[in-house]
Amino acid sequence: MAKKREERETNVYLNGVIDSMPVFAKELIAGGVAGGVAKTVVAPLERIKILFQTRRSEYQSLGLFGSVKKIAKTEGPMGFYRGNGASVARIVPYAALHYMSYEQYRRWIILAFPDRGRGPVLDLVAGSLSGGTAVLFTYPLDLVRTKLAYQVVGSPKLKLQGIMNNEQLYKGIVDCFSKTYKEAGLRGLYRGVAPSLYGIFPYAGLKFYFYEKMKRYVPPEQKSSIMVKLVCGSVAGLLGQTFTYPLDVVRRQMQVQRLIASNSPEMKGTMESLVLIAKQQGWKQLFSGLSINYLKVVPSVAIGFTVYDVMKAYLQVPSRDEGVKEVVTSKTTSQPSSIHS
Repeated sequence: MAKKREERETNVYLNGVIDSMPVFAKELIAGGVAGGVAKTVVAPLERIKILFQTRRSEYQSLGLFGSVKKIAKTEGPMGFYRGNGASVARIVPYAALHYMSYEQYRRWIILAFPDRGRGPVLDLVAGSLSGGTAVLFTYPLDLVRTKLAYQVVGSPKLKLQGIMNNEQLYKGIVDCFSKTYKEAGLRGLYRGVAPSLYGIFPYAGLKFYFYEKMKRYVPPEQKSSIMVKLVCGSVAGLLGQTFTYPLDVVRRQMQVQRLIASNSPEMKGTMESLVLIAKQQGWKQLFSGLSINYLKVVPSVAIGFTVYDVMKAYLQVPSRDEGVKEVVTSKTTSQPSSIHS
């Protein structure tokens, strides 16, 4: 009896805390949890994809399964999660800002243009703007994640045998931040941000566009189904990534260029780098790792959208239409007082 009473009291307390939270805070929490869960699930594929994009000669010839064997042999199981600490540290605030700002932009657009309707184009614009906002705030963490994932560090046993050279430049997230900043300042922490922005605007917009578009065709009785959400998220991620993948390759190569001993000309602009990669490495390099990325993006986007929707339900976030009504109501009730004052 005492245990049940404690559980009831705990639930009442939690419900009180949830009720007292503003909507944007609930959306931040839901987005952060969704991003962290999705990123951790696909971390091994993310590591292999980065190695495909940046260490062309070593890993592309091995293929997916060969790369898995090589990482397992030279770095052990934790090798698949190299750079994942920085990745999760980036994705939690990134996803939190991404989802929350998407909802905010969506509300602002509806309030600013009430006669424009609420079709998928609204989701496209709001998604694009939210993607750009999230990238600008969290890009240095993405740069650090890529540099850490790029490193190939052999196990002590293999180093003793002379099989593997240790080329570890950074000991961890803080060390990588510090060395990058000392080397090139704030500009160094934002190296490759231009292709990121060029890529995220269409990708984030298309991702939300396709997800919300597909949900509109789902029968009302199936809309709460987790499987339906997973399918909608999978297709949204697949289509969005296909259109923007070459820019992701450019971004990765710009991020690790200073780590590569090469006589190749320095990559400066996004389009210039795109042409340079196509000329020197072949146009196929612009799609290097895309098949792995499909394996990564499909579950990642699907899990992200699904966890976000589940967390919103748990945190009692009102539906989007209700949220807009609340903002409109608060605006209309606050207007008379401001006029009289």
